[in-house]
Amino acid sequence: MPDYYHTPALILTALLLPSFGYLYLRFRDTRTLLWFLGFLLAVVRMLQHYTIGPWGFSPAAYPWVEAAGETCIQISSALFLASLYPRSFRVGRFNILYVIPYAIPLVICSILFHGVFHGVTPSGPAFLVFPALGTLATLVVFFWGGSKDPAGVLPRWIVFPVSALLSGLCLWACFTLTGRWPLAFVECTSHCMTAVLLILVFRRFSPGMVLSAVGFVAWSLGVLEILPSVSLNPTLDLNLIRIIVMGRVVAAVGMILLALEDELAINEAAQERERRTRHEMEVYANLILSRRRVEDFDRQGSEICQTVVENSRFAQAALLLDNAGRYQLAGTAGLDAATVTALGALVERITVTSFLAPGSAAPAAKHSQTLEVDLKPWLGPGDDLKSLRFTSVLAVPMRGRSAAEGALLLAGRRLPPGPSEAPLHADDLLPVEMLAARLQAARSQTMMLEKLIDSEKFAGLGQLAGSVTQQLNNPLTVILGYASLLEEAKYMLPQERKGVEAILSEARRMRSTLESLLRISRSQSDQFAAVSVTEMLVDLEQLHRSEFLRRSIEFRLTISPALPRVMCHAQQLRQAVLHCLQFAIEAVENQGPVSNRERTKVVRLEATAEGNQVQILIAHSGPGFLHPDRAFDPFLPSQASGETAGLGLSLCATILRDHNGRASAVNLDPSGAAIILELQAA
Repeated sequence: MPDYYHTPALILTALLLPSFGYLYLRFRDTRTLLWFLGFLLAVVRMLQHYTIGPWGFSPAAYPWVEAAGETCIQISSALFLASLYPRSFRVGRFNILYVIPYAIPLVICSILFHGVFHGVTPSGPAFLVFPALGTLATLVVFFWGGSKDPAGVLPRWIVFPVSALLSGLCLWACFTLTGRWPLAFVECTSHCMTAVLLILVFRRFSPGMVLSAVGFVAWSLGVLEILPSVSLNPTLDLNLIRIIVMGRVVAAVGMILLALEDELAINEAAQERERRTRHEMEVYANLILSRRRVEDFDRQGSEICQTVVENSRFAQAALLLDNAGRYQLAGTAGLDAATVTALGALVERITVTSFLAPGSAAPAAKHSQTLEVDLKPWLGPGDDLKSLRFTSVLAVPMRGRSAAEGALLLAGRRLPPGPSEAPLHADDLLPVEMLAARLQAARSQTMMLEKLIDSEKFAGLGQLAGSVTQQLNNPLTVILGYASLLEEAKYMLPQERKGVEAILSEARRMRSTLESLLRISRSQSDQFAAVSVTEMLVDLEQLHRSEFLRRSIEFRLTISPALPRVMCHAQQLRQAVLHCLQFAIEAVENQGPVSNRERTKVVRLEATAEGNQVQILIAHSGPGFLHPDRAFDPFLPSQASGETAGLGLSLCATILRDHNGRASAVNLDPSGAAIILELQAA
């Protein structure tokens, strides 16, 4: 009987092959590759099995061609199974898919039956080879169906019984059926199992899933030809063959639709993640952080954690902050009281240097800085976190210069709408990572500003103490002189001499107090060290970058190469440069409106070396100095606008003098001003 009606199905299936190839090149996943290979082998089988025009291959005349075609269709059906249930087992260092040992016995059966025995079932001991190979394939199916699914998509209590039932039927066919029917039964069973796996894997009612499942069910109906009522009825047999042939086309179209539906779902999920990420970052950007004192900043821990819980993918959050080399629990949200108490006791045992070190934990997602942290190494005997099952968290480190000075702990991930196996993406963690970076920068800046404020207070007290000492020292000297003269008088009543001695005693005690005040007013000489000006200026630029951006100030940092180190106290030199930077920021903020031309607010920080001198220049585009030679006098108008520099520039000049350096101020042409700090190179 001519098979001209197979031609359209063959052509359609062949035309769909490039679509599968494109899908593989687009997605680069194993599933689309196996689909492409499966339909490619199916097309080879269709070319070999059916007569097209005057050409055709008779199984009797070409037994090895028939063996090759049967091998192709067996491997094809196995590949469809492997694409939907790609379980593997380990042999040494290699992971081997179960489909490989499953397909090998089927390939051997096809070669032996069609190639060696020419399509005739052998008798005697040679026949036992086929049941043995069928039993081997069945055992592989038992292990394959019973293997654990790491993603939890397919429960074993469904897959294993179905696999066992269909494998048992195939083994029964191997013993009871003769001719080509055992291999045909195995092929149809594999296609039927593929339809079942399609329903279990995708779990949705969509055109792609329906067409794919219907197509594979139709493809598996070839097993009905075993029934005499079908095989002996030409009309029924012909219609059944047409359904089987068109089922392959329907299955191919359905799988292409499945891949496209998955791509659409991925794009929609990515758009949803992007929308949620933008919203989350906007909320975190609007979070107002206290910058007056570090204690005020740390008290916002619970507010920060609550904001994270309300806007992120995580239902539980805790903020750890450095406190004298150990962590403290600054705030929590979403955790019960028992967990908070146990976690607070745990973090106090963790040292800053040993927690969240680079390489100490695996990243939570690819291209993410968030780490998966196991808390078990820090748990003690009887720790409540064990009974509370809170032993694993995601940690977003707040990196300082040498260690993680804090961390944002996250737990209780909320699953998005969709399949439960949806992985955690870097986009889900990017907002909290940026929040952690902002918290670290704000806290470091707050600590530095706090030290700056304290230093200005002490500088003011020191200058006040020096002024008071100078003003009181002269009259006290007069009092001591006249009291000494009175003490040397020969004729004096005892009561009068006692009064003079009291004056001398109290005056000498006042002199001692004034000398103490004078020592306090002098800056303490700390131990000097060779400090890298380059590293210090880069750190300052990174620390104040956000402030310059917020104030719309253009900041330019220029450092000469191979800049020598300077002998100084690092903290005091940093403090001096900070005073100058703060003065420059206030100057450009007060430059006022400019008519007829635009002027950008610019602050320049430059470092150069001339001979054995290192010069640090802090320039700005604001108003110049009213009297550059008196720019470092405290509380005197220093700018042309009438603004004063307070004690900041005065303290800066004092620090430079203590470091055998010099601070000077100049006006720039045509506008602007600069402060030059000169230090001796080490």
